[in-house]
Amino acid sequence: MLRLALIAVAVVIAVILIPRLFSGTRAPESGASAPDFTLASQEGSFISLKDYRGSWVVLYFYPKDQTPGCTREAHNFQMDQTKYAERHAVVLGVSVDNIDSHKKFCAKEGLNFKLLADTDGKVSRSYGSLTNFGVVKFAARHTFLIDPNGKIAKAYTSVDPARHSEEVLAALDQMRK
Repeated sequence: MLRLALIAVAVVIAVILIPRLFSGTRAPESGASAPDFTLASQEGSFISLKDYRGSWVVLYFYPKDQTPGCTREAHNFQMDQTKYAERHAVVLGVSVDNIDSHKKFCAKEGLNFKLLADTDGKVSRSYGSLTNFGVVKFAARHTFLIDPNGKIAKAYTSVDPARHSEEVLAALDQMRK
């Protein structure tokens, strides 16, 4: 029993630490300017962070379309879209998957917010969210709450996909006071 507990602890530590070791870049900290970007959405239109000045932005990075944790996280953000709109916030998802993958994911799961294709990983890297295992690259599950002035208000580098949307909404409520 003790052995299983130790193995479980080791796995949790590995899941948290290994992506950070291979990301190559540190995540921007609260108060820093959010790195600007322009990426294609699932619709093929180009989205720039600067287009959302004056609004709160929930910029969430996720590993892979149509995987269990990523689907759960996306569903929760989708269910809460009205709540984000009430708070003058927009949700943008980013992964290294391509536009076609995002398009299929949105169609299958009924997602109507923007998923952005960071196929070269440059944006994920600039946010300290690129995990690189040689030939396999993916975005680590990180979220950045960006204020209306383009500054990082809060960074989440440890995310539970099941509760994350409500956690971000609570932070938005607190920061908007």
